[in-house]
Amino acid sequence: MSVTQTAGSSATADARTHHGNGALEMPEPDHRLDRIADHPIFKTLVHDRTRFGWILTGLMLFVYFGFIGLIAFDKALLATKVGGTASLGFYMGMFVIVFAFVLTGIYVARANTRYDRLSAELIRSLAK
Repeated sequence: MSVTQTAGSSATADARTHHGNGALEMPEPDHRLDRIADHPIFKTLVHDRTRFGWILTGLMLFVYFGFIGLIAFDKALLATKVGGTASLGFYMGMFVIVFAFVLTGIYVARANTRYDRLSAELIRSLAK
């Protein structure tokens, strides 16, 4: 039984053609994707978004590993009581969590303004 018969009417059988020697012919590449990838607005969008993502990632890693470093090397500082019964470590742990939410909000705000504007500009430019 051939692969096409066992797979039934799968998309694989439609997308590729069997030749006599068993080789598979790949579909023709879509040149529209090359046009998008080579567009300067697309390159700007990808560069800006990647750079901003790495900046936010670096900030989060700094705060998180700073907190973990304090846990590992200065437990006495984190055990200091602040505001009654809660320790400084509790408040710093809460800060790490809130900081992650703040960074997410910053990214969403940037995505909804700059990145959406660049995407719309790219779509308008490619529609011409």
